[in-house]
Amino acid sequence: MSVARQAMGAAPVRVAHRPDGAVLVTPVPQLGAYPRCLTERLVHFANVAPGRTLIARRDPALDGDWRRISYAEALAKVRALGQALLDRGLSADRPLVILSGNGLDQAMLTLAALHVGVPVAPVSPAYSLLARDFSKLRHCLALLTPGLVFAEEGARFAEAIAAAVPPDVEVVRGGTEMAALLATTPTPAVEAAAAAVQPDDVAKILFTSGSTGQPKGVINTHRMLCSNQQMLREAFPFVAEEPPVLLDWLPWHHTFGGNHNLGLVLYNGGTFHMDDGRPVPGGYAETLRNLGEVATSIHFNVPRGLEELVHHLRQDAALRRRFFAKLRMIYYAAAGLPQHLWDALDALSLAERGRRIPIFTGLGATETAPFCLVVREGFSESGAVGLPAPGVELKLVPVAGKMEARVRGPSITPGYWRNPAATAAAFDAEGFYGLGDALVPLDPADLHKGFRFDGRITEDFKLATGTWVSVGPLRAKLIAACAPYVKDAVIAGQDRDHIAAILIPEREACAGLTDLPDRLAEGLARLAAQATGSSNRVTRAVLLDAPLSLDAGEITDKGSINQRAVLAQRAALVAALYDEAPGPDIICLTEAKV
Repeated sequence: MSVARQAMGAAPVRVAHRPDGAVLVTPVPQLGAYPRCLTERLVHFANVAPGRTLIARRDPALDGDWRRISYAEALAKVRALGQALLDRGLSADRPLVILSGNGLDQAMLTLAALHVGVPVAPVSPAYSLLARDFSKLRHCLALLTPGLVFAEEGARFAEAIAAAVPPDVEVVRGGTEMAALLATTPTPAVEAAAAAVQPDDVAKILFTSGSTGQPKGVINTHRMLCSNQQMLREAFPFVAEEPPVLLDWLPWHHTFGGNHNLGLVLYNGGTFHMDDGRPVPGGYAETLRNLGEVATSIHFNVPRGLEELVHHLRQDAALRRRFFAKLRMIYYAAAGLPQHLWDALDALSLAERGRRIPIFTGLGATETAPFCLVVREGFSESGAVGLPAPGVELKLVPVAGKMEARVRGPSITPGYWRNPAATAAAFDAEGFYGLGDALVPLDPADLHKGFRFDGRITEDFKLATGTWVSVGPLRAKLIAACAPYVKDAVIAGQDRDHIAAILIPEREACAGLTDLPDRLAEGLARLAAQATGSSNRVTRAVLLDAPLSLDAGEITDKGSINQRAVLAQRAALVAALYDEAPGPDIICLTEAKV
């Protein structure tokens, strides 16, 4: 047993090897005190910094200027809305459901529900706006039995509301209907309800992506939300010293955007600027406009967003100066950051600030609130996920030749909403939640340096030779080898003699290239040059020329790919990859024996 020294991003840990093969990694210091519920922080900052902006969004009615809500204004709105929710009889059994995307009204309604002890369940707008049959939306609403549904810009959601919302459930569509709620006069019942909220009461119900069936409702308690924010504060102490300033687009029906980022601002008295831009073709101009005005202290994003950012930082000196002016760290999630983007961000910050701005990530899930594992500053690199956050116990258990990560602590869900079978299956006999992810040490001789992601246990498979294929690490290497033309990949080969892949193209990078197959073949060759055997060599590939389907479960609303669903839905394409005489669309690794 040994203890690691402290570094920013993780607490010192104690490592213990058990006779059963499990490894326990436990932070040494106890987690500090945290509030009973998150809105205690709203009340605190409404008293000590009433005029400070809590949240802001550009408003066309203000000629594109920012509409700002201060901490004092937010508390007043929360009390009015809290009374409106109580008047309508909302409760743990009749929660508030939100169908629409991020908005100022949604922020206030969410805080109001938390304040008076009403669970809030934000449902992915994709289930209303992109789905064809509304089956996932119907499933979610049937599970929730809502007392009130909020859908800002209700006309866009009209079809979904008619198809899925029970006729006896009140729907608030924003505008004058929202104004009516805000006009409610709060009574002492609001603060009485707030005082009655207990740490283990349900605060939120957040849905899983549904990549392995219908979405499950993950219970998020007030204890989970508050302890998770205290973990963040202890991992990154500067957020307590200097109120964080964020510009963020990440959706609030996901735990990263709605719990981690928005919660970080509220917990530490910061300011949250809503970004209506998106890292997609034609959607990034608004983000660039906002980045030109708002000097953030932390930049949260997904790798696709960082790729777009790097492109513009290289071209725009004024944007570079503004972006790096007050930046303390860059934090990414949802997928691995390719090394070429990591190197580019390092080079840009060195040129602008004379030092590297730390780049962090970790490992978490909707079930972990989500902050769970985080890299230490000295051991932050592509693929690393770090060590457990303060207050989280990590257990690594031998499973199918790998070490599966399981976690326990105050920020871990007690289970799934109205789904006891799924709850029972999620935890082991010692009460550890199974993430389903495998980890390997960065340095087997020193576990205190942290761990690296080693794939999803359920995605891995065996070739016909009996050789295991570790899908997660192989995907990351394949994408890197084919950069910048490939943004994701689906790995095939179960019970086959060799591995093939379906490549998801990066459309902008591939546009107009007549020699794209040759470039991708070169990528396969680069990957093969690093390979140690058949388990990490891709011998054939094909570019996917049709979009992945949300309804078919091929892609989640977060944009992540369900490997098994794609392979099942694209069975004919997989068969073509393994034809004895491959067609002209199949990219082959010529030096491989297939």
